[in-house]
Amino acid sequence: MALRNHSTSTEFILLGLSADPKVQALLFVLFLGIYLLTVMGNLAMLLVISADFHLHTPMYFFLSNLSFLDLCFSSVTVPKMLENLLSKKKIISIEGCLTQAFFVFDVGGTEIFLLSAMAYDRYAAICHPLLYSRMMSNQLCVRLVWASWSLGFLDAVINIPLAMNLNFCEAHTIPHYSCELPSLFPLSCSDVSTNLTVLLCSTLLHGFGTFFLIFFSYARIVSTILSISSSLGRSKAFSTCSSHLTAVSFFYGSAFLRHLIPTSGSPLELIFSIQYGVITPLVNPLIYSLKNKEVKAALRRTLGKCLQWHR
Repeated sequence: MALRNHSTSTEFILLGLSADPKVQALLFVLFLGIYLLTVMGNLAMLLVISADFHLHTPMYFFLSNLSFLDLCFSSVTVPKMLENLLSKKKIISIEGCLTQAFFVFDVGGTEIFLLSAMAYDRYAAICHPLLYSRMMSNQLCVRLVWASWSLGFLDAVINIPLAMNLNFCEAHTIPHYSCELPSLFPLSCSDVSTNLTVLLCSTLLHGFGTFFLIFFSYARIVSTILSISSSLGRSKAFSTCSSHLTAVSFFYGSAFLRHLIPTSGSPLELIFSIQYGVITPLVNPLIYSLKNKEVKAALRRTLGKCLQWHR
């Protein structure tokens, strides 16, 4: 591979979250528990939505795709982090590192676009309830999901191949638990100005583009909710958006800040990365199930069917 021929170093060392073996053991137990709960929670959400016809609506179609993305996103970084917490040699090849960075870009970018599509769905439901079924047709929902995947993939294809042409020097230690593109640039002895410019432009276009869609949707939603005379009606309308707003705040805010702040290996970078890469995939199923009467009712129906089947 051309990458190896150009590189002084062929491997990176991921420093992880702590150098203390005792702390590493505790972190392994903690993040293993988080990962297992993430997998079970998102698989349960996928199962309930697919099994219950009451949830075969645009909102839950997007939610099932969000659960699949969260499952993928967590699986991109957490298994390698768990391996390194138990290993003395916390090594990852350059090819493996760039592959991980590619999928972080791809899946993370897709999730941001999907969250903006979900904001438009809430806008259509609250601001145009009589036209909702026409505005959110099955064909449009499928196209929005495909567009999210395509744009996330495009974002990764624009940034990662540029990084494959970089030469990496002897200083090959990454002060992080995973491979993210901003963490690789300080390790290169090549000129990274083009890479930084492309990353900044794609992040700003990606981030502000989706932010504008979400902001516009919620500006119209808030305006519509405030025009509702009944306090019960306002409360009910707002409750349909609260879960999505919480999910957007958790993922969007931390991911956007992580890719805009200068890379220095600071604890703040790790906190942002853990929030959008580990914590958000865990809490999204909880956000959408604990506050949602329809999901809880569907879960009870699904469990009831399973119990009857076992009898």
